[in-house]
Amino acid sequence: MSQEQNESFQIQEIIGLKPKHFADLIRAAQLVYDPTAGLSGRYLKVDWEDFGIPRDVAENLKSLGKEYQYASPHVPVEIVWSKLTTESRIWFIENKDKLWQLEETFPALDED
Repeated sequence: MSQEQNESFQIQEIIGLKPKHFADLIRAAQLVYDPTAGLSGRYLKVDWEDFGIPRDVAENLKSLGKEYQYASPHVPVEIVWSKLTTESRIWFIENKDKLWQLEETFPALDED
C-alpha cells in the first residue's frame, strides 16, 4: 500500500471522514472564496462566523476555495487534508455532516 493510500485509509477509517465529506468541504470552500459563485457584477460580503465558521478556518477555506474554484469537488482526500490547518481539521471533523447545509443556503444562481 502506498503512503498516499495509507494516509487516505487512516483519514477515512480512523477519523471517520469519507470522500463525500471532502467533496462537501470543497464545495463549502468554493462558497467561502466566492459566495456569488462567479457571477460577474455581484459582490456579497458574508460574515462566516454567523454560519459557525471561525475566522481562521474561513481564511483557510477561502484559500482552498480559491485553489479549487472551478474544479470538481472530488479532490483526493489526502491532498485536501494536507491543505487544512489543525484548527480547520478539528472544525471539519466536528461539522462534516452539516457542510451540505451551507451549500443549500447559497443555491446556484442559475437555477429557476
